[in-house]
Amino acid sequence: GEALKVNQEVNCVTDFIHGCEDQLQKLKKQKEKGLLYGIPISIKDHINCKGHISSGGMVKFLGQVKEEDSVIVQVLKHQGGIPFVKTNVPQTMINYDCSNLIFGQTLNPLNHQKSPGGSSGGEGALIAGGGSILGIGSDVAGSIRLPSSFCGLCGLKPTGNRISPPGCNDSPFVLAVTAMLGPMARDVDSLALCMKALLCQQMFQLDPTVPPIPFDEEVRLRGAPI
Repeated sequence: GEALKVNQEVNCVTDFIHGCEDQLQKLKKQKEKGLLYGIPISIKDHINCKGHISSGGMVKFLGQVKEEDSVIVQVLKHQGGIPFVKTNVPQTMINYDCSNLIFGQTLNPLNHQKSPGGSSGGEGALIAGGGSILGIGSDVAGSIRLPSSFCGLCGLKPTGNRISPPGCNDSPFVLAVTAMLGPMARDVDSLALCMKALLCQQMFQLDPTVPPIPFDEEVRLRGAPI
């Protein structure tokens, strides 16, 4: 409900993920509770989700419905999280604003005259507007860090190859810097919890290219980079 309200104001959601209610019912019957049990999680448009498109803000991808969840979505669900919406991005995602010809312009919920930043601008706007408490964005050159800054949130671009990639269409650009998925939320503790949940045995098994290094809580508490 909150996400719908925020979306009407700032146009940040591109799709609602069907089946999230069923997933919640399934979770209730499970004995083991994951680290993200029952938490609704918003995900950036280009992260593959079964039965949905990953547009990247580009018309050419609109007909390509994905047949399976990307590894990160599988792991979020395994940990009890409930991916419930996909959020807006600028066309091609290499932009510091958040607008494309399919879904239109996303506004900053703190000031509708301003941009929420990009390219994870839909995430920034939805979380800052109160429509989500935890989201997954991605970052090459500031795409998590800029919207987090513009919208007054916390965001983390993890070290390269720390988290399995989105499984989306190949980028039209050759990137010298590794693109990384990472969490966005209102506080650092939420980012840490999300990283701890993602860096689990299941991710390392589903994607053997990810180094099997668990999250180090002590490093975080010492204040060193995560």
